[in-house]
Amino acid sequence: MRNSKMKKSAVAVVIATSLFSVSSVSFANSSLQEVVDNARKDIKNSAYSYVVPAQAGKLATSKNLYPALNTAKANYQKARNEIVKSNVKNKDLLLKNLDELYHERVNKGIIPYIDAYNYADKYLAPILKEIEHAETSKDWDKIEKAYHKLSVQLKTRTAILYRFTGKAARDLLLEQYKEPANQKRDELMVPVTIFMKAKEAEAYIAANKEQEALKVLESINLLIEKLPSDSSPIIKELLVYVENISEQVKADFTLSLMHVNDTHARTTQAPKRLTAIKEVRAEKPSALLIDAGDVFSGTLYFNEFEGQADLELMKLMDYDVMTFGNHEFDLGSSEEGHKALKEFIEKSNFPFVSSNVDFSKDTNLKGLFNVNVSTEPKDGQIYSGIIKEIDGQKVGLFGLTTAETANISSPKDVTFTDYIKAAQTMVDEFEKQGVNKVVAVTHIGYDDNPTVDNDLLLAAAVNGIDVIVGGHSHTKLEKPVLVEKDSTSKEKDPTIIVQASQYSEFLGTLDVDFDEDGKVVGHAGELVEIKDQVEDPTAATLLKTYSDKIDAINKTEIGVVAEEELELPRTDGDDTKSSVRKNETALGNIITDGMLSKAKQYDNKVIMALQNGGGIRAEIGQGPITVGEVITVLPFGNTLATMEITGAELKSAFEISFKSYPKENGGFLHVAGAKVEFDSSKPAGERVVSIKYKAADGSFMDIKDGEKYVVATNAFTAKGGDSYDVFEKIYKEGRVTDLGLSDWENLQEQLKTLKTVNNKTEGRIVDVKK
Repeated sequence: MRNSKMKKSAVAVVIATSLFSVSSVSFANSSLQEVVDNARKDIKNSAYSYVVPAQAGKLATSKNLYPALNTAKANYQKARNEIVKSNVKNKDLLLKNLDELYHERVNKGIIPYIDAYNYADKYLAPILKEIEHAETSKDWDKIEKAYHKLSVQLKTRTAILYRFTGKAARDLLLEQYKEPANQKRDELMVPVTIFMKAKEAEAYIAANKEQEALKVLESINLLIEKLPSDSSPIIKELLVYVENISEQVKADFTLSLMHVNDTHARTTQAPKRLTAIKEVRAEKPSALLIDAGDVFSGTLYFNEFEGQADLELMKLMDYDVMTFGNHEFDLGSSEEGHKALKEFIEKSNFPFVSSNVDFSKDTNLKGLFNVNVSTEPKDGQIYSGIIKEIDGQKVGLFGLTTAETANISSPKDVTFTDYIKAAQTMVDEFEKQGVNKVVAVTHIGYDDNPTVDNDLLLAAAVNGIDVIVGGHSHTKLEKPVLVEKDSTSKEKDPTIIVQASQYSEFLGTLDVDFDEDGKVVGHAGELVEIKDQVEDPTAATLLKTYSDKIDAINKTEIGVVAEEELELPRTDGDDTKSSVRKNETALGNIITDGMLSKAKQYDNKVIMALQNGGGIRAEIGQGPITVGEVITVLPFGNTLATMEITGAELKSAFEISFKSYPKENGGFLHVAGAKVEFDSSKPAGERVVSIKYKAADGSFMDIKDGEKYVVATNAFTAKGGDSYDVFEKIYKEGRVTDLGLSDWENLQEQLKTLKTVNNKTEGRIVDVKK
């Protein structure tokens, strides 16, 4: 390494010397030549004195450079004077060459380098040291003051660091001074802003302006979300300071909520969920517990008990209100219709809210619905809205269910009205009854299909909704989302949106501060992870009365025999082997056949089905197939979705599918209803040879780039999972419909149509290179 640096330095000197050598100048006498040569040498050496050390990784200090600079200056002036006094014919050329060298090596080199070094050493370094001392003493006033000094320097004066020649020296100077300064400035930007706002809030409190203080504290909460989770001790000290200020301000009213959504019969999570609920209630006894729908469908618990197992456990949790998800209507097309839903409602110990659903034509449900807003809602009844009194304050709650339910579930005689109009009607009704704190409990999706309905559109369109507790899109909102602009981008009263992911993975919590006019002036919320809780013993005992039967069902044979093992091949690092993540498999074909068959029942335009190989997690052994084996193959609880896609987008998706071949790729797409050819000898991104889909007459038709098609896949992939950015774009554009149908149940249905299965494939995915 040392020899390399020495070589680089030597090369630099040779190049620099050659650039400024003068071959066309002749001297009248050797004395003048000697004076000029010495001057030129000293001028060059002045530049080398900071360039050469930098190339070796060291910065020359200004103290060490002044002698070289002074020598260069003196000898330059001496040589210049001698040339002027001489009688040489080429005097002007001699002066020109000497001046140019001096300008390049001294005026543009060592002098601005010394200025840059002095600036960095005398201004930037001391400020960074000042900040370091302030952080050590946890003095935020001094940190703020030093931060502003540093910001001013970086904004107005650091151009001086770029004004000299010599890239190695400049890079080293920037690395040792400016980059740490930038890093420290960026690191402190949010914390210092929080500190300044906290002082502002403190001043408002001292002036008895609590509402103004609350607004400032609300803006601080948004900034705190930007801080790293693993905060340093000095940041923790800042947060304590903010908390102390917050405790000095009392909102006129704080509404505390707990919320879950899309539990989908994950009944085994209930005992842990109850523990989390009890912990919140111990701290906040008035907190409401809300369910945003889709308790039904997804596991054997629903298949066997049709919601009753979940309901009995929900009764222990003492819910305050629930709205309907699309899956609550899944049994509508059965012989008994919505009888199971009716029993679920009637046996509950809480009311339901639903303002855009018409139950009047359903024989099972029509007697349970109350059109009017109720101040004394009864358990086991449905209301368009209810009013609850909490700590002396009235809070209105109403419900909404996605209109997509008509297409993705089986509501039958149950119909749906416009969600925006229904919401506005409810807000107006609450206002008439003197209620200025309104919670919408919705099952329309956070950012779901905008051509149908979603929470973001609702918040922008209807003023007067303070909180939206959402479901349907299974969105994990780790922090509440604040909407403060209407659909025309004008300022509006704030609306807070929360949603707690799916499958009872989290209990959402939210505290909302209101001023005396019912306007949101502050909020804080988080998701409590359920898996980290211990089981509530009472709930665990109750669960066992159901789980024993489920355990037995898991071992139940489904009436289908595997003539040979349905393999789940993996390469184990050997790219010559087959894998479910790079090759067509019998199990992948059966899964996608089931997906295609089921999707066509809901949309006959579906032409093919796709399943990511990474979602297939186990083989099925030879012999009779059990329910438990089916669930183990597809254990993630994915749902079936349909997607409108162009031929070009579909081609892009298959390029992603084949990108890693012959290595494994969890996003490798198994397919039904189509044949796909690719050429693994081509570069990634150029491998798809052809995609053909099976037409109604059994022939295979080429996919055309400009045409639109409908395909089925699982919701995970449809939302862009496994790096499918093309699918993520489609999802964000509202071209995906989640049918909400359980993937393992689709697989079980497909297997039952076959009776016997084997491990043979059909050439649906072919590498033409082979």
